[in-house]
Amino acid sequence: MDAKRNPGAAVVTEGAAQAVLRRGATRDLSPEEEKVMRMRLGASPPHLVPLERAGQGLTDLEIEVLAYEIEAFMKARARRMNGVHRPAPAAVPSRTKEKIVRSLRRKG
Repeated sequence: MDAKRNPGAAVVTEGAAQAVLRRGATRDLSPEEEKVMRMRLGASPPHLVPLERAGQGLTDLEIEVLAYEIEAFMKARARRMNGVHRPAPAAVPSRTKEKIVRSLRRKG
């Protein structure tokens, strides 16, 4: 909005918004709005505020499945880092393929 048309509107720069968010929680924004602004601007949370826990509210089964997923990911990453790959499947001879190759050799 243009400040001349709407005298109550304020123009806020990205740097000013990041500075406000770095100082702490805002009174004018709901927690959800504040999260969105932090993500949009890339503003880190204040240093004194404890971080939210992502796993709160999960059932025991969900926690176990998450643990299995993490374990499988770590094993796959370790295999990739060690250079261990599964060998490519062996080629199965095909009569049609052999005919095509023979005819191409005769032509060329």
